[in-house]
Amino acid sequence: MAEIRWDMKRGTSVYHQVSDARIKHWIKTGKIKAGEVVVWHINLSGWRKPEELEELKPFFKLYKRAQFGKSERRKSGRRTSPGRKQIKSILLIDDEKELCSLLGDSLSSRGFQMEFAHTKREALKRLNRRLPDLVLLDLRLPDGDGMVLLYVIREMTPAPTVIITTAFGSEETRNEAKKLGAYDFLDKPYNEEDVIRKIREMRIKGAKPGESEVKTIG
Repeated sequence: MAEIRWDMKRGTSVYHQVSDARIKHWIKTGKIKAGEVVVWHINLSGWRKPEELEELKPFFKLYKRAQFGKSERRKSGRRTSPGRKQIKSILLIDDEKELCSLLGDSLSSRGFQMEFAHTKREALKRLNRRLPDLVLLDLRLPDGDGMVLLYVIREMTPAPTVIITTAFGSEETRNEAKKLGAYDFLDKPYNEEDVIRKIREMRIKGAKPGESEVKTIG
């Protein structure tokens, strides 16, 4: 299916054939705010406010969440330490089934309880059924943006630790994910040793050097 191309009107200026990814990026980063522009594409009957469109609403929420996080950090001065956390269960969200199989076998042999989801929809079902201790989240899913799923996961209670896995991790993407609550990144391709190392590297904010946030069982 061809990518949606948007026209955008800001005041007297009109921008034609803007890519879907760029429109969403502008919203997520605050370059487009609610009430500032109207947009149109071939499937719409007329100009619409982007904040009213279902396909764009989540990206306004992402920006709002990021701004709220900044405000809270300014108020508190520093993050509250999350305390020690034992990593027993891991949910791997990735559409690469072979990767899930190989990595799952390796981590299971180390004592971790593994679950898998290959789509955003499947991931939400598993998360609503049982929250894992750790989520390995690919940003490119066949039915949705992994960044939106990250926002949803970090709103859950108790929120799992999330490590982003991607082969397309730009500095801008990393910063955005960190603002939304991702713990860290794993660049693809990766293996079980990389996962174990990340788990062992986790530290309590403000703790003395060498104090682990998590106890690994692998």
